[in-house]
This record gives sequence, structure tokens and C-alpha cells, in this order.
Amino acid sequence: MALRATIFKLELHVADMVRGYYDSHTLTLARHPSETEERMMLRVLAYALYASEGLSFTRGLSTTDEPSLWEKDLTGTILTWIELGHPDERRILQAGGKSKDVVVFCYGGHASHVWWQGVQAGVARVQNLRIISVSPAQVQALASLARRTMTLHITIEEGTALVSSADDSVSVDIDVWR
Repeated sequence: MALRATIFKLELHVADMVRGYYDSHTLTLARHPSETEERMMLRVLAYALYASEGLSFTRGLSTTDEPSLWEKDLTGTILTWIELGHPDERRILQAGGKSKDVVVFCYGGHASHVWWQGVQAGVARVQNLRIISVSPAQVQALASLARRTMTLHITIEEGTALVSSADDSVSVDIDVWR
């Protein structure tokens, strides 16, 4: 018998001082059985950093031809392609051809540096690529806020996201490598 996804309900309030974006979102997250809470909460952070009307979670880990999140316009054109982890060079090149912007969120510490050194030259021609790193310790702290039903307030200022719940808050440094 196959394991089923765990469903999380999220009320997300975003105050992005950088983009001037202030809105609330009611979201349903499906956490694949092989997905960690750290990765799921990084998806939430990525959602907050790029929140817009057309941004949505995809089918996730079970689908190899979709990113973790994407933003599409009304015609179905992909505007923003958001990956988590360490995608291979080929996947980044494909994403660059399919979308206006490509964003990769790394959260592996030293492993992320090694990955970036390995793919950097090969993806240099992808002009619409942004690489963002979040420290593993901060992602673990973010995971401690995960609940099956949660309300999060995320305030984004230059280089930092303050993620608050009713019980606790976590400050996450957003390190833009490219």
C-alpha cells in the first residue's frame, strides 16, 4: 500500500517591504511522504518571497517535469519557475528556456557551495537565473513552526525574512548568490 501525502492548511500573511507586496493567502500544502518538514517549510518561504496572484505549488516531488512552485499568467505561460535543492545543469537550462525567471533555493550549507561551483559555468548563459541560499540551521528552525493547521506572518526586508507563528518566530537570512 502506497503512503499518502500529509495535508497542511496554512493561512499566510505576507508583508514584503522590498516589493511593496502585502496580502494574505489561504493555502493547502501536500507533503509527499519522502519530503521533510524542512523542505516543505522552505517551499512556504519561497512562496512568501515570490507571492503573487498566479503563484502556486505544483504536484511536487512525484512529478519530474514541474518545479516546486511556479507562477503562470492567464495564458498558461510560465513566468517564474522555482526549484528547491540542487537541480542539475540540464534542468536549470530547460527551466530557463520555459520561463521568464528561474529561481533556485539551496539549503544544504557546504553541499550547496559545492553544487554551485559545479554547475555555475554550465548555467552562465541562463540570464534569468537567481540562486538563493538559506542556512540549514535556519531551515531547521523554520521547520519547528510546522503544524497541520498553521497561521504564519512573514515580513520581508532587505536580505531577511521574519517568520512568526502564534508560538514562536524565526529570522531567516536570504543570501542571494546570483
